[in-house]
Amino acid sequence: MKKNQKSLDLDTARVSHGSGYLTTNQGVGVNNTDDSLKAGKRGPTLMEDFIFREKITHFDHERIPERIVHARGSGAHGYFQVYENLSHLTKAHFLSDPNLITPVFVRFSTVAGFRGSPDTVRDVRGFAVKFYTQEGNYDIVGNNMPVFFIQDAIKFPDLIHSVKPEPNNEMPQAASAHDTFWDFVVNTPETMHNVMWLMSPRAVPKSYRTMEGFGINTFRLVNTKGEFKFVKFHWKPLLGVHSLVWDEAEKIAGKDPDFNRRDLWENIENGNPVEFELGIQVLNPEDEFKFDFDILDCTKLWPEELIPVQKIGKMTLNQNVNNFFAETEQIAFCPANVVPGIDFSNDPMLQGRLFSYLDTQISRLGGPNFQQIPINRPLPKVNNNQRDGMHRMTIDEGQTSYYPNSLNNGEPHAARDGESHFEHYQEKVDGHIIRERSASFRDHYTQPAMFWNSMSDWERAHIIDAFRFQLGKCKNKNTHQRLVDMLGNVDPVLAQKVAEGLGATPPANATNPTTAASPALSMENTAKSPKTRKVAILLGDGFDKVQFNAITSALTAAGASFDVVSGKLGPVMASDNSTVECTQTYATTAAVFYDAVYIPGGSHAESLKGLVGVHSFLCDTFNHYKTIGLSGEATALLSLLRTGQKEEPGIICEPATNVASYVGNFLEALTTGRHFQRKIS
Repeated sequence: MKKNQKSLDLDTARVSHGSGYLTTNQGVGVNNTDDSLKAGKRGPTLMEDFIFREKITHFDHERIPERIVHARGSGAHGYFQVYENLSHLTKAHFLSDPNLITPVFVRFSTVAGFRGSPDTVRDVRGFAVKFYTQEGNYDIVGNNMPVFFIQDAIKFPDLIHSVKPEPNNEMPQAASAHDTFWDFVVNTPETMHNVMWLMSPRAVPKSYRTMEGFGINTFRLVNTKGEFKFVKFHWKPLLGVHSLVWDEAEKIAGKDPDFNRRDLWENIENGNPVEFELGIQVLNPEDEFKFDFDILDCTKLWPEELIPVQKIGKMTLNQNVNNFFAETEQIAFCPANVVPGIDFSNDPMLQGRLFSYLDTQISRLGGPNFQQIPINRPLPKVNNNQRDGMHRMTIDEGQTSYYPNSLNNGEPHAARDGESHFEHYQEKVDGHIIRERSASFRDHYTQPAMFWNSMSDWERAHIIDAFRFQLGKCKNKNTHQRLVDMLGNVDPVLAQKVAEGLGATPPANATNPTTAASPALSMENTAKSPKTRKVAILLGDGFDKVQFNAITSALTAAGASFDVVSGKLGPVMASDNSTVECTQTYATTAAVFYDAVYIPGGSHAESLKGLVGVHSFLCDTFNHYKTIGLSGEATALLSLLRTGQKEEPGIICEPATNVASYVGNFLEALTTGRHFQRKIS
């Protein structure tokens, strides 16, 4: 049977990429696709590296118009203020005047999924901030994890290709639990540190408001004397760092794919500003080589116990966007967007990002004039000789569009002394043009071991379960064994536990290469507050109004909120014949959307006992380690859980004869958040 013409055309396009050496698109052989061309092993990446430029350019233009990575995001406006004059460190004007208010726009995002994917998948989260300073736009483009998977930007297409849906069937969506990602990991040991973070609770943040942000790469701060210091940037949430548990994240993905963006939007709409402190780690240039890691290696963090984080200012997000597409979707971030006083290091990942982000934006936003889109416009006047191009939005007047010129009296002129302008730090570079990586980048296991050593028991349990789940989704048994063998270089207990879950063989010579720990890495040590926490109050006709009023007044005073949940919308009658309006039903909401559940006493308790919705609320709240409050007659609802729950952590179960004492205990448990000491069934 003859094939139709469409099939014949497809046949001619098919290419088998099997054995044989790598080539460029021009057919030129390539013997190293892991390292960009640099001036010396630790030097800057060279623009003449046509192999890097071809590979990254093709990657940047693979998909339009959706972002290739960080496609699903949410944004908000706000402002930043520095705490004190930092002119001794940097000549950046917005960091030198505590009275100056700098507008900002922040975009939070996932990495791997398409725009339509859920918010709560296990993934790295993007955390990008645009400062609209008086000297031009400055961007800190980072993630919610302080390290990255790879050391050189030339490998970025390989990383993302591996974690994206597999090309033969475009599955799975927004997930790393599949063969190609883990095949890349076991063949790329430098990924191990970021993989440890990805398997930790940090990969399923409770909200954008409660996750840290990191600039990841090493930069320079330069002052007016031309002196520099190395710097890393941190965003610390004032509400602390909090996560979901995995079962909860999976259920939310099905019940509300917009969970994180809805949380951000609703809190700002409700007058709860989102606050982060900007912190910096500062390193003197003479200390560049004093550590057992390379400060230019973005797969390594700078332990806060060695190089403290100095909190230098606060960012407040207090305004939602007016048009999601015009603002959140069209905003363009780039680590090359710097202002005088902030400069680059020779971090090979950063060096590649300086090219790739701009290249991507030209493709995604329709040409070289994307800076003229309102959300991307700087505050100072743009004054140069760039003209025309797709989507030009300004009407540029005058005869000249070049410099130098005489016809326009030499204007616009090159910035003179006393006029704000950017000057690169004059670093001496001396080295052979070479495609190789510095030997100082070769330790891939000491910091992952430090991360493991720093975790609390519940965080370690989460990491083990995450590895088991992720690798359990992979069909290739060889990948299972190779990953377990890699974990043997991190910690023997970790390798043993993961091997048990996968049916793999624990490595015989597993060892933890360090005794070091960094308490700052554990979420156990984060800030905790009842502010903006949300409580579901389950009611039926006949509830105790005194107990209800006491709890709701206390929640409001503490900055928390609540929903009244019942079997149907409308008024619910209290024992004193007054009513309270029900705002949610068991069909429209679920326990996963709340931080705690409370049921006051009253005759309604008996009727609640037989409702499936109540049983579901209590069981999910219990199994997700959240606070349960039962008072008066509602204490009988303990029978919906397994026996003996009264003594479990986070179960506030009292007759409520002393209402004030009960309310205090409930708020204390709510502030704690999760009660991981609890033994769940």
